[in-house]
Amino acid sequence: MRILLVEDSRRLGALIADALRSHGYVVDLMRTREDAETALATAAYDAVVLDLGLPDRDGMTLLPSKGGSRIACPILVLTARDSTEALIDALDGGADDYLRKPFDMDELLARLRALMRRPGQALGLRLSERNVEFDTTHRRVKIAGRDVEMSRKELAALELMLRRIGTVVSKAHIEASLYGFDEEVGSNAIEVLIHRLRKKLAGAQAELEIHTLRGIGYVLTSVRA
Repeated sequence: MRILLVEDSRRLGALIADALRSHGYVVDLMRTREDAETALATAAYDAVVLDLGLPDRDGMTLLPSKGGSRIACPILVLTARDSTEALIDALDGGADDYLRKPFDMDELLARLRALMRRPGQALGLRLSERNVEFDTTHRRVKIAGRDVEMSRKELAALELMLRRIGTVVSKAHIEASLYGFDEEVGSNAIEVLIHRLRKKLAGAQAELEIHTLRGIGYVLTSVRA
């Protein structure tokens, strides 16, 4: 899942980005409203974490009802403003939730998960298909009741495909979902990733398999009897 983090403080932005990445999120960190606008026009996000105190314009102007971008995903606002009126204004403007600074990082992660668990949003607590179980909160996979170790990118790819089981997922969509703007992606990175994931599923005797549709993408389906 891909998160847009808009935070002008280099130290706090780096801390939040590291925490999100450690929990399996792909993070694009922007420090100005202008850069955030560019990111929103370029990539699709599952959630936005938005600081209101930006150097070029008030972060409030990014909210949908304030004339900002048409952000279709949940928005979690971060603010040092302590007035009730400011928070009401942010929520009325299109924010889905808020956190006052300073805040606990675990609370930020929990609130973000809660937003993405809402109906129609990206996150479900558990994904289960045949003998494969994925705990999205703790980033753990069990196959036939046994824990299977996977890298962060392998987990992200499996989650993406489990959420679209039986549907073709293009290489471009996988790349956009799993890699941020600041990550270099080799020409065969997706092929190598899918190859590794396919081997782990087969090695653990998963009742799911990944098929390659050349020139189109990949599809996760049940193993044929």
